[in-house]
Amino acid sequence: DTAGVWVNLALPGKSTEETLEVMRQGRVMIDELSHQWPDIDFHILGSVAVDMAFAEASENDIKTLIPVMFVALIAIVGFSLRSAVGTVVTTSVIVMSGMTALGVWGWVGIPLNSVTVVSVIIVLPLSVANCVHILTSFRHSIRRGLNPRLAVIETLRVEIVPITITSVTTTIGFLSLNFSDSPPIQELGNIVAIGVSAAYIYAILFLAPMMAVLPARGGSKGVPKVTVMDRVGDFVVARRWPLLVGTSVLIVILTAGISQIRLDDDYLKYFDDSYPFRQSTIFMEQRLTGVNSLEFSLPGAGDQGIAAPEYLQDIESFANWFREQPNVTYVSVLTDIIKRLNRNLHGDDPAYYRIPESREAAAQYLLLYELSLPYGLDLNDRINLSKSQSRFSVFLADIAAVETLELATRSEQWLKQNSPNLAVQATGLSVVFGRITMRNMVAMLLGTLLSLLLISGILIVILRSVRIGLISIAPNMFPAAVAFGIWGYLFQEVNLAISIVVAMTLGIVVDDTVHFLSKYLRGRRHHNLDVEGAVRFAFRSVGKALWVTTLALVVGFSILATSGFAVNGATGLLCAITLVAALVADFFFLPPLLMWLDRDKSMDERESA
Repeated sequence: DTAGVWVNLALPGKSTEETLEVMRQGRVMIDELSHQWPDIDFHILGSVAVDMAFAEASENDIKTLIPVMFVALIAIVGFSLRSAVGTVVTTSVIVMSGMTALGVWGWVGIPLNSVTVVSVIIVLPLSVANCVHILTSFRHSIRRGLNPRLAVIETLRVEIVPITITSVTTTIGFLSLNFSDSPPIQELGNIVAIGVSAAYIYAILFLAPMMAVLPARGGSKGVPKVTVMDRVGDFVVARRWPLLVGTSVLIVILTAGISQIRLDDDYLKYFDDSYPFRQSTIFMEQRLTGVNSLEFSLPGAGDQGIAAPEYLQDIESFANWFREQPNVTYVSVLTDIIKRLNRNLHGDDPAYYRIPESREAAAQYLLLYELSLPYGLDLNDRINLSKSQSRFSVFLADIAAVETLELATRSEQWLKQNSPNLAVQATGLSVVFGRITMRNMVAMLLGTLLSLLLISGILIVILRSVRIGLISIAPNMFPAAVAFGIWGYLFQEVNLAISIVVAMTLGIVVDDTVHFLSKYLRGRRHHNLDVEGAVRFAFRSVGKALWVTTLALVVGFSILATSGFAVNGATGLLCAITLVAALVADFFFLPPLLMWLDRDKSMDERESA
């Protein structure tokens, strides 16, 4: 009840738009056929359809996610700051940061794709962070009775160092994506790094001066009232030991979920059911052979080598081995054509459905077959012009990427052991995506470790405390591990997102830690507070800004999680979970850790600098 038409394309290769234009024309043709035969369902699959699906994923995310993101960020900033002026200026910074990132990339001349298009969605919430910290500190200064100009000066004096550190660490985190083997992921990191740098410049050189000249409202002056953050600080100080033990145990339990994670980087599942490509994929998997495949280019012994009986026997044995493997639905091999021709030329006698005994006979069969076919129906997609190699295709059922890679590895080992002259590597889109994910994981692990060392060194130098710098490593490392543990408990399967989330979020996670520690050290060094008082001071000074910026980032990445493109969706959700875990760690794990490990610090050290 289903038939397939296989079309091979020879494109000029001069433009990335060629495959998209073919797909557009293919859809026009399908519309005409559907009009002629309305009772027949038509579907288009193949690499051309894959290219179109990636392009449509980019277009859909631009049209739907960015507007929603923009409205959500304005609502969050307006509600949290309760300042029309602050909201307008922050919105300006958000817009300018996103436009700068895209503008610079436009001058570079590299087109956006389904991965890099989300860079704007990431830049927008990141550009909120510096604005919120500046505006929060500015309002505190206004409440103390300073005029706007002096309030801006005081704000920059207090915030310039932590804002600079967080912008640098976030930029480092995204630049570490250049360790990836995937160019789109490298480009994503570079675009976001440009946007983060622009947001820092605009916050310092645009937002702060604007607050000095625009009407400012900081609320009632005098003795500040008790806030929610004051109560949170009191709670953490009073319950430090239960919180330290409880959060430590919770971190261990949640992190253990990483053991449940397994790789399933099937590019066919990158798209949800709203995409025509995905619908067509499901149809073909149910009715025909499926779309996942392994491809081999098996070499013969020189020109015309594929006609040798020994070669044909070897590839026939390879085909028979594959047909015995689970999840293999069909094997396309040259010997099927040779055997069929041998039978046809012997009166369709079933006894002759076998490989010819002589090289000459096999070569003549192939020549006769090719001469009898019209142009376009020859064997050019199965053998090369010199007849020194043949294509060997294995179609697979809907299986996980790790199973595809495992089957590819076993097949390569079989060739080495049984037909060493044919030993080649398996390829195909399924293998490519699976292997690039594994390579990315290794490369990004190296990039993340280097970024962590660099960021930790920066914190030790800037904070002028080896002890505090080392303490900061724990709350910076745990959030990603907790996020992946939660993912392992809930979903198990991961795709390309796993290789980039740790590097992406590392710089962002550090931001909250830096701001909390900077205020903590300010309380210790400049106000001569003990550890408990410094913790309360940090919560009162920066607690609100931390949860507002985290809220903006979580909402931003949660909106990205709704993308129909699975890589973007998984990345968004994992990042959102990571950032929530980071805020919990900075509120309920880092302060008790400080009160435990920083207690014996001398007054001289506190008053240094």
